[in-house]
Amino acid sequence: MALILFIQGRAYALFQNIGTIILLLVLLPFNLLKVIPSLIWNFISLPFTKKVVAENPKNILITGAKMAKCLQLARSFHAAGHKVFILEANKYWLSGNRFSNAVTGFYTIPAPEKDWDGYCQGLLDIVKKENIDVFIPVSSPAGSYYESLAKPLLSEHCEVLHFDTEITEMLDNKFTFIEKAKSFGLSVPKSFLITDPEQVLNFDFAADGSRYILKSIPYNSVLRLNLTKLPMDSKAEMEQFLKSLPISEEQPWIMQEFIKGKEYCTHSTVRKGKLRVYCCCESSEFQVNYDHVDNPQIYDWVKKFVGELNITGQMSFDFIQTEDGRVFPLECNPRTHSAITTFHDHPGVANAYLKDSENENESAIIPLPNSKPTYWTYHELWRLTGIKSLAQFKAWIQRINQGTDGIFQVSDPLPFLMVHHWQIPLLLLGNLPKLKGWIRIDFNIGKLVELGGD
Repeated sequence: MALILFIQGRAYALFQNIGTIILLLVLLPFNLLKVIPSLIWNFISLPFTKKVVAENPKNILITGAKMAKCLQLARSFHAAGHKVFILEANKYWLSGNRFSNAVTGFYTIPAPEKDWDGYCQGLLDIVKKENIDVFIPVSSPAGSYYESLAKPLLSEHCEVLHFDTEITEMLDNKFTFIEKAKSFGLSVPKSFLITDPEQVLNFDFAADGSRYILKSIPYNSVLRLNLTKLPMDSKAEMEQFLKSLPISEEQPWIMQEFIKGKEYCTHSTVRKGKLRVYCCCESSEFQVNYDHVDNPQIYDWVKKFVGELNITGQMSFDFIQTEDGRVFPLECNPRTHSAITTFHDHPGVANAYLKDSENENESAIIPLPNSKPTYWTYHELWRLTGIKSLAQFKAWIQRINQGTDGIFQVSDPLPFLMVHHWQIPLLLLGNLPKLKGWIRIDFNIGKLVELGGD
């Protein structure tokens, strides 16, 4: 039986990868119909385009080159007259964003978890070679920790817009983050550190009166989607569920109170404890739709938290807001959020990233009032296949009409072609010889979400 399941799994992986490559080939002509006219227009208009030069131009190095949020920051700095270099791990040498006209240079270095010395030396060589002034991590979940470890090395040569290691570890740990926010007198959900399934089985849910969700503290791209609520109908059912989770001292979990309400995600760029760039969006399925909303309660929560820590860097929060207006943080990630794409037409991003607040009462910049929400076209095409009613179809049409693609820009069209028809197909082709499958494709992050993946 095990052998049969193994063979079936390999056959499915083969079909999955080949089938997706074929689908992308079918979509390629439509992509070209969008990209080629933009390239022609840019060629014609180039002699009449005035080049922007910053008053104090900087050389900027941004990591996370496979991701749309890296591309967005590259465009923001380029538009303000700075020179941008982007960086990725060797695995993602195929980054489609390297073809952006906002990018001066593209580099790859070893993944830090595989070759720490090579990673550090690679970073240092690039910083010295390109005379980098500012290093801005656009981290993967694992990458933010290593970029903090590398901060002392790089700080001798350039500004590093990232947290020290102890701050990154505290923020990235769902339990210690909640404890820190609680110490500042901020509202938080009830949370318990879980290192043994017996802690859950012995918990007195009846006396407590709340429902809970278990979340892995170490990042897990698959298990994080499991939102099973506790307690379950029976202890036996709960025991079976807990057996499926890798809970241990080495892999701790958090049991967090389940609070009913509306979920939000935020991005914050902070300098010396002051919010400089901020956006707040309603959370969406798979987090591939972003539209800034004004929510003073969440803004005030974030402002107090970063002010108390007095830190410099980028962070993203997930919140839930109850019907009576109370806000509760769910977790914090010490890295750039994809919601930064809502600043696609904001001219002030570079300045806000590079300069401290000029006065105590200065507010963070937020997306422009008439800025279009962002979506990812290929994700939306996939959603279209699941539409089952006229109302859902109308909502889909409205989302497309009112929004804009998170990658495509008329003035910089090549990433839209190369991410979808170079980067992702090459990743799929790389999986073919291994007969390796995946959970889903994330065009926003530019990768295949895999069991045990990065």
